[in-house]
Amino acid sequence: MDSPGYNCFVDKDKMDASIQDLGPKELNCTELQELKQLARQGYWAQSHALRGKVYQRLIRDIPCRTVTPDASVYSDIVGKIVGKHSSSSLPLPEFVDNTQVPTYCLNTRGEGAVRKILLCIANQFPDISFCPALPAVVALLLHYSIDEAECFEKACRILACNDPSKKLIDQSFLAFESSCMTFGDLVNKYCQAAHKLMVAVSEDVLQVYSDWQRWLFGELPLNYFARVFDVFLVEGYKVLYRVALAILKFFHKVRAGQPLESDNVKQDIRVFVKDIAKTVSPEKLLEKAFAIRLFSRKEIQLLQMANEKALKQKGITVKQKRQFVHLAVHAENFRSEIVSVKEMRDIWSWIPERFALCQPLLLFSSLQHGYSLTRFYFQCEGHEPTLLLIKTTQKEVCGAYLSTDWSERNKFGGKLSFFGTGECFVFRLQPEVQRYEWVVIKHPELTRPTSFKSSETAAAPSLLSQSVSSDPADRLSPFLSARHFNLPSKTESMFMAGGNDCLIIGGHLFPSLQSGRRTWGLEGGGGGQALYIDGDLNRGRTGHCDTFNNQPLCSENFLISAVEAWGFQDPDTQ
Repeated sequence: MDSPGYNCFVDKDKMDASIQDLGPKELNCTELQELKQLARQGYWAQSHALRGKVYQRLIRDIPCRTVTPDASVYSDIVGKIVGKHSSSSLPLPEFVDNTQVPTYCLNTRGEGAVRKILLCIANQFPDISFCPALPAVVALLLHYSIDEAECFEKACRILACNDPSKKLIDQSFLAFESSCMTFGDLVNKYCQAAHKLMVAVSEDVLQVYSDWQRWLFGELPLNYFARVFDVFLVEGYKVLYRVALAILKFFHKVRAGQPLESDNVKQDIRVFVKDIAKTVSPEKLLEKAFAIRLFSRKEIQLLQMANEKALKQKGITVKQKRQFVHLAVHAENFRSEIVSVKEMRDIWSWIPERFALCQPLLLFSSLQHGYSLTRFYFQCEGHEPTLLLIKTTQKEVCGAYLSTDWSERNKFGGKLSFFGTGECFVFRLQPEVQRYEWVVIKHPELTRPTSFKSSETAAAPSLLSQSVSSDPADRLSPFLSARHFNLPSKTESMFMAGGNDCLIIGGHLFPSLQSGRRTWGLEGGGGGQALYIDGDLNRGRTGHCDTFNNQPLCSENFLISAVEAWGFQDPDTQ
């Protein structure tokens, strides 16, 4: 078989050892769905020539800004920008944040070419302020380009994509950091065992998760990264989350029960990814990634927006490192009659990243404010989200994370009605720790996401393109709002309800027939709710409910010793 047509930038011996080339194939499909399947299956992964053709076609079809630098621009500017420097001594643009250029089987000439292309991109894209993924992208694209100018044009088209629904590469610290927070949120939902390990072995979990893009754009070996990039070009950014989650799952599977190799779990994961071939093949990695039943692209978009908004409120705009740790519960300031600092830190590791930036703020304590539900509401209203903690007279401890302001209960004209979002969850701490999330997260087959209302959809592009006149995030539906989902009944979305004489978390509906018609009402007894508390904060019940698919959180009928409600305080306002 003829040697594949590697260009002058590639070390042919290293390439032959890294990716076996089985010769050319043809690609005739035009349908996106078919292309998706072929990318996932690695149809063009073992033909250097075909992969080059596919990249050319996919990148050519990216919708871009009207004026996007092309190969001729590179030819015009490269001499002026590089000057008399030797390629290997060229500095890297500041926006790569000291990221090393992955060699990816490039020869010395190829490594120098990557530096030249990056500097020319910096010249043409002055708005890029933080983009550590770019060296890996350019190094890979160089394999499949005739010359430097063509590689430059391909990279520019990826950066200049102006389709708000097709996010490709983060180009500011704000976008990068909110992606890290979003990844942390997804780990919390989909890799709970791995998340528990990360919380146990690291002081700042978000610092570990802030490395997630480096796992893909830098540590993954070339043959793995190229397979990920194949699918990424077809399906977009969500693929990156999938693969990083799969990496974390494999890391946990291999390392669970073993002592970590260093006291730095961040470094251990990097080493694991670099040597991933010892654990799993590229095919198995992608198979695991696509077996994860992730939220819809729209839901992830809403989560990303909420995280960006939280960072903006804390003054983070461009390249500004966060100054506070992820587990923000400071021992010296924390006092609770119900939980210890360690227990509160465990709870903090479960809450969405945008609120984990905050300190816990005591809003209500039955010992301080009295055993009154009316006073509970008064103290909690105006705060969103809140954390409810309950201690029984048997010293059992349970509670709930509640996404929505309790004042919402006033919108139903005195009628007991449910509200809240799928970010709510219930938990118990004593006698053993267990968290129960919205049933739809673990069982997405219960529902199909619906399209958003037109007003909500219209608001999304302006934020993603970052040409914001007023804050569209304020006008968007919240992340995991039940109305985004086709649920078989309301049973699966009864998150929180509050009346004058009771408070309910996690409902259960029972059918009754009136005049031959089926109607629905609140389950009244015997464990229909995850938590039911009476108006005197004296007695409660707990049982299985459909919303969280939970076991009873403590003794099914209990007497209350103490109740606390906690809010979330921005560290800057303390």
